[in-house]
Amino acid sequence: MITGLGILAPNGHGLRDFEEALRAGRSGIRFYEKLRELKFACQVGGVPQNVEAIKERYFDEEARFSMKSNVVAFGAITAVDCWKDAGLELPDPNDEADFETGAIVGTGVGGNDLMCGYAAPTIDAGRARRMGSTIVEQVMCSAVSARIGGLLGLGGQVTTNSSACTTGTEAVIQAYWHIQAGRAERMLAGGAEADSHYTWGSFDAMRVLSAKFNDEPERASRPMSASAAGFVPGSGAGMLMLESLESAQRRGARIYAEILGGQVNCGGQRGGGSMTAPNPAGVQRCIQEALRAAEVDGREVDLINGHLTATIADPREIASWTAALQTTPDTFPWINSTKSMVGHALGAAGGIECVASVLQLHRGFVHPSLNCEDLHPDLEAYRERIPRSAIDFDARILAKASFGFGDVNGCAIFRKWD
Repeated sequence: MITGLGILAPNGHGLRDFEEALRAGRSGIRFYEKLRELKFACQVGGVPQNVEAIKERYFDEEARFSMKSNVVAFGAITAVDCWKDAGLELPDPNDEADFETGAIVGTGVGGNDLMCGYAAPTIDAGRARRMGSTIVEQVMCSAVSARIGGLLGLGGQVTTNSSACTTGTEAVIQAYWHIQAGRAERMLAGGAEADSHYTWGSFDAMRVLSAKFNDEPERASRPMSASAAGFVPGSGAGMLMLESLESAQRRGARIYAEILGGQVNCGGQRGGGSMTAPNPAGVQRCIQEALRAAEVDGREVDLINGHLTATIADPREIASWTAALQTTPDTFPWINSTKSMVGHALGAAGGIECVASVLQLHRGFVHPSLNCEDLHPDLEAYRERIPRSAIDFDARILAKASFGFGDVNGCAIFRKWD
């Protein structure tokens, strides 16, 4: 069961603001002068706003001192929001650890902003001893989950996964398996990613970022469009509280939705797959095995929240969905791309998009996909299944998938809770 949600996205902080943005098709993509100064081809991105002010409201000075990396700050903010949304009280530092609750909070790159922007120059200048005693705990790969574990007093497994763009969705699936196996009553799960020109520059060098809409940032993220020219880099965090039905009912918790099943796999970089491209057979197998685990027929799926990044992979992804669900364009579910509004948040993408997925199920709507009026020719047959404005629709079954570098895949099947 999903009993709590937390979101810090480029187009909204908090569930109410985020839902309003999704319904309205409000983009969080903005132009950044720093990227122009650095001569990036792509000079737009998705970054949560007013984070320093939020940190001051949420955390004392000592806690903020150890959140110099935004991957930690974004994760901590959404974890606190998710915890409180689940109806749980923030613990006192003197309380016993909560051994029934753990966390799997992933990140694709981690504290690259702090490592490259502060630690590396300080070390190169011969001032390593001036960095202080908290630097390691802020730049280690598991910094985000470790900080959350301490803030919330978690006594179950607390860990960080990292599987490129599949990270956030994979974290949710792993947390589901953890509860299903009886290892915990509750698991906080999702992903966080910092905004960093050091990270974004690597993708700019690959020429996979959108560079044609720097003067119109809200039009830059164009999944499924004929004029898609690469993805827009994003950042933020999304968290879900997963809980056993028994625990949720015992607490009288509100239940947003249910996870019926999920699967993660790898295409082995075979059959057309590579470090940067998915093997269609792996993608289809992942979706089909998730459906099998959920005991759902593919034709029962009402809505797909796709990976859909605004690259040449978009038509291939929809072809894989069609084959895996055993549908035709005429019987295809609704499909949308949250990335059209927030960009591609890398390791946080799955977490943010899982929150968007659960909100759509719980609140009975389908958010639009922006900037695909000029639909890719290979997708023309699906035009009526891709909403360009929000629609009221009471979906029962939603499939959420993510596909990442390394040819890794993750698919989760959600059901509306009645």
